[in-house]
Amino acid sequence: MRGTSLGGLAQRLLTAGLLALSLAGASQAGLLEDDEARRAILDLRQRLEASNNNIKAMGEENAQLRRALLDLQGQIDGLKSDISKGRGQQEQLARDLSDLQQRHKDTQAGLDERLRKFEPVKVTVDGREFAADAAEKRDYEQALEVFRKGDFAAARSVLAAFVQRYGQSGYLPSALFWLGNAEYATKDYKESMTRFRQMLAAAPAHVRAPEAMLAISNVQLELKDSKGARKTLEELIKTYPDSETAQAAKDRLARLR
Repeated sequence: MRGTSLGGLAQRLLTAGLLALSLAGASQAGLLEDDEARRAILDLRQRLEASNNNIKAMGEENAQLRRALLDLQGQIDGLKSDISKGRGQQEQLARDLSDLQQRHKDTQAGLDERLRKFEPVKVTVDGREFAADAAEKRDYEQALEVFRKGDFAAARSVLAAFVQRYGQSGYLPSALFWLGNAEYATKDYKESMTRFRQMLAAAPAHVRAPEAMLAISNVQLELKDSKGARKTLEELIKTYPDSETAQAAKDRLARLR
């Protein structure tokens, strides 16, 4: 009986021990599972925080990138505006340059035209070629035009002014000749004779020199100086024997005798 009791007790003790060990193992296993869960949770939290940090960092990078893109776009727009302004300025400069070139061209043309008015030009009057200023040529032609119109008083005035103003002119012999005729026409015979003599002294070989001598003889006849007129006609025939005027002088001289 005792052996049976002891065996039963031992069996119970063994069972109890096994149960205790089993409970201890289960408890140990539970503790192990809680630690792993906590570690997993911590790991997940760390990963989540890292992911959040990455997302935050990416957000900041994206924000910086957007700011950089906006700044770059602003610079591009500014450059476009500058280029547009530059093109506008270049176009304006081109227009200004074109205007200046045209103004310079017009000014140069006007200057050339004014200079041409002062530049000597070659003229031929009564078979004589010489250089004359444009103003000189104009004044002579205007004075001669007055004479041709028959206004001898006015012609006398403008021709006298021409002679005084252009004392060294190539026109001088012709101007003196026509001035003498204008004075003769206005019956200022003495002045007329003086002009013809001045003309002969200045240009004895002038094509109108024989006519001037014939005119002097006419003045002398008007002044009742027949002797002087004959002498002048004889001198004309001697000096200019081949001229047409010499034949007229011969005819007049024959009548005077």
